[in-house]
Amino acid sequence: MDDTLYVGHAGRDAALDRGWLLGHFKDAGDPRHSEDVEIKWGVHPKGDERARWATAEVRTALLVLISGRFRLDFPDRSVVLAEQGDYVVWGKGVDHSWQAEEESVVLTVRWPSVPGYRVPDPE
Repeated sequence: MDDTLYVGHAGRDAALDRGWLLGHFKDAGDPRHSEDVEIKWGVHPKGDERARWATAEVRTALLVLISGRFRLDFPDRSVVLAEQGDYVVWGKGVDHSWQAEEESVVLTVRWPSVPGYRVPDPE
């Protein structure tokens, strides 16, 4: 791999790292390493939901619906993304959760990329 170029496939690469394509968690020599931004290609079967609410968030996030129907829950409202290209942005300190109402593909961008922040896998 050249340290300035990476060519991949979102679906295949995402399967290797919980959906994440780019962020601080990639090796420092990898062009997908970034401390500024994280990008995730999320593939979710119908009924898939976040294991628990994300709280005390320190990043800003953008989530774009590629396909399917995807609901984001916030403390004071829920937002359903139903049409390709629908998106939602939320800022620091906004608690959230989500559920795939239909089989869905979403693209998530979060910034900055924060080491050590991870919702534990469900047991």
